[in-house]
Amino acid sequence: MKIALFGGSFDPPHKGHIKIIQTALKQLDIDKIFVCPAFLNPFKKEFHAPPKKRLFWLKKILKKYPGVSICNFEIKRQKPTPTIKTVFYLYKYYRAQKVYLIIGADNIESLNKWYRIERLKKLVKIVVVTRGNKKIPKSLQKLEVNVNISSTKLRKKIIKEYIPKEILKDVENFYSKEMNAKS
Repeated sequence: MKIALFGGSFDPPHKGHIKIIQTALKQLDIDKIFVCPAFLNPFKKEFHAPPKKRLFWLKKILKKYPGVSICNFEIKRQKPTPTIKTVFYLYKYYRAQKVYLIIGADNIESLNKWYRIERLKKLVKIVVVTRGNKKIPKSLQKLEVNVNISSTKLRKKIIKEYIPKEILKDVENFYSKEMNAKS
């Protein structure tokens, strides 16, 4: 089985994430894409929405997409998990023959800081999602998406057109309460 791994905080998930998934399913030679929400990104100190809420949101918006599975491996571990551990999990439990690792162009600069990155590069084919004017090395495969939104921007100000309708009310309620609690 040829699979893609698309991980992230998804705090909150948005239509840009869906566009990445749809594009990967069309353009990559894969049987399935695993969307894997992080318990906590190893480079961050905190999350905003709790892991189980983010997992619930992803399940709600992605259930209608064939070829997409939600991987709760990192959330079950309840601690920051390096990508390589998730890749080993996918190889072992899904008998993957090939794994594409989908990352955003904003991750290229920190890629050399990832845990066991040289080993990871041997295990996966890295696919980089375009974002803004970020340069992508020619040695890496590109996935042309260019949706100009981020979860960080959406946490500061919910823009309804970027949040899937299935979770819009819940996302608005959660982040408005979070903002009120911080002020």
